[in-house]
Amino acid sequence: MIEIKAVSHCYPARRDAGELWALRDISFDIEPATFVSLLGPSGCGKTTLLRIIDGLIRPSMGIVVIDGQHVIAPASNRAMVFQEFNLLPWRTARGNVEMPLEVLGIDARRRLEISTRVLGQVGLEKFAGFYPHQLSGGMKQRVGLARALAIDPSYLFMDEPFGALDPQIREMMQIELMKIWDSDRKTVLFVTHSVDEAVFLSDRIILFGAHPGRVIADVKIDLPRPRWVDEEALKRSREFIDYRHGVWRMLKQQLGAANEAVAAVG
Repeated sequence: MIEIKAVSHCYPARRDAGELWALRDISFDIEPATFVSLLGPSGCGKTTLLRIIDGLIRPSMGIVVIDGQHVIAPASNRAMVFQEFNLLPWRTARGNVEMPLEVLGIDARRRLEISTRVLGQVGLEKFAGFYPHQLSGGMKQRVGLARALAIDPSYLFMDEPFGALDPQIREMMQIELMKIWDSDRKTVLFVTHSVDEAVFLSDRIILFGAHPGRVIADVKIDLPRPRWVDEEALKRSREFIDYRHGVWRMLKQQLGAANEAVAAVG
């Protein structure tokens, strides 16, 4: 279980601006084997919270507890997939996937077995020897996902991983992610700006308000799984449309409030 307890975070004052409270008093729990999306306006602290939960940032106040342990640094049972591909250009797809395994001291034979398996999971087994400049954006993001899966984490944190992809590739990646998730049910925390993406993927949507970021709604998405079997029918269903409209209505209110706050500062 992930327990987020009264987490607030403030970025220090700069010469040209005062201190910035990115998050204020965030508290919620995440049950094992669930897919939870963080949704909200730009600048509402979603990425900051994700990095705090992963241990990349220490919060100004509050704590995060995972499996009973206070999070103070990254750990091998957690993996992050970033929006940027962050691939090493001098390494092949296989070489990038095997990098964290090398850091963990896993021998070459085992690394080969693992990289072959996870590249197969993301449909890139035929591209293992290709370098990043030879891969499309969608393929690069698949390599990033395979690299995260290689260490077999219990917790997978994804920071708007499909945001830079074109709409068709983005939908394909959503389906591939759902297939992978259905096969092993890791606990996933997923940052997105897309209401449709959040509804399609998630068991829960945590909706954030802006300036500072705070939880304004916790929406349970009770749609049948597996959702990728007939994705088009699901997205045309009354249940899906009702969830999308309800979440969008709340998000639109927060977008308006965020724009007013920016205008006031200006």
